[in-house]
Amino acid sequence: METLILGWYILVETKSVLLLTIFAALYFVGTLVAPVFGLIGDRIGHRDLLAAMRVFYMAQAAILTVLIFTGTIAPLYVFIVALMMGVVRPSDLGVRGALVATIMPREQLVGALSISRTTMDTARMAGALTGAGLFAILGMGPAYVAIVTIYSISTILTLCIHAPVKPHPADAAASEMLRSSPLRDLKEGLAYVWQSPRMQASIWIAVLVNLTAYPLSGGLLPYIAREVYGAGSTDLGYLSASFAAGSLIGSIGLGVVGGVRVARLMIAATLVWYVTLLVFAQVQTVQTAILCLMLAGFVQSLAMISLAVILMRSASDHLRGRVMGIRMMAIYTLPLGLLAAGNLIGQIGFTTTATLYAACGLTLLMFIALRWRGELLYAHAPANAK
Repeated sequence: METLILGWYILVETKSVLLLTIFAALYFVGTLVAPVFGLIGDRIGHRDLLAAMRVFYMAQAAILTVLIFTGTIAPLYVFIVALMMGVVRPSDLGVRGALVATIMPREQLVGALSISRTTMDTARMAGALTGAGLFAILGMGPAYVAIVTIYSISTILTLCIHAPVKPHPADAAASEMLRSSPLRDLKEGLAYVWQSPRMQASIWIAVLVNLTAYPLSGGLLPYIAREVYGAGSTDLGYLSASFAAGSLIGSIGLGVVGGVRVARLMIAATLVWYVTLLVFAQVQTVQTAILCLMLAGFVQSLAMISLAVILMRSASDHLRGRVMGIRMMAIYTLPLGLLAAGNLIGQIGFTTTATLYAACGLTLLMFIALRWRGELLYAHAPANAK
């Protein structure tokens, strides 16, 4: 809800696609410190860290609510709040993934992460429709009252999670973690990922899709809806919700089916994702775009759940937070992709820019698949264990 409402506000107030992409990019400035959040979660507990993050979100939303009702809201203040949120929010997905992996047995990770993903997809779908509806009917103020309320509820629900018992200090790994310095811990996490071919390949895929795929179905949607299709905020809600709906179907489907070779699925789903974006770049109607985004969301869910499963299965228990923090660092390429797209659209247009992004992504994906084919494509590879 928040990203949709503020993105539309920035586009309408500034009438600049470049400023829109800068706004969207600000939400991801914290990707470089994501391993720090993973480290904090490993030390104090992932549940407590999640609750603290949600309190922070609520405070930032409350500030905007006050500015809206006092009539002092301005694009500058929205950019400042987006920057503050952007320091924390990119780590949210990784911390949640580490918490799920800590709670659930290793053999149930595919189903558990799929179920976890369905809650996020459902919220995104409902949030896109609800946010657009509240904004269009009641205005920005009441919509933000709802956002603050939801953040408050999410904080309470997070604290209701039964936190796993922390390792006893007698455990060698736990004791070593408590004695070591944060810098040493971060270096250990980076070296750990780099020395595992399947984790390294997964991180490179995360880097690639954040650079070339997510900008087309996320931060640029307000521009696409308004300038390409001549649509309003309600149609923007439908476009955003269609991607979330497809993602929800994919999450449910993978959770029900299970027993898949996740590395092969990750490669195949990402390939279809890029092909779908190539088609999306050419369509000219909202209805066709909704279908493309729904399919893109479906295969995106399959790819990202598979990627998370590979990382969580490969990581040692005491390093999961740091591994997911490093995975979140891959999101840093998303703001870079958004900013580059904002400049390119102004020079060569949306269709050419989107086609270029999807074609480059598809080419680099094939290179990654061939470079690490022994880890990703062979049936007997550990990453393809059912």
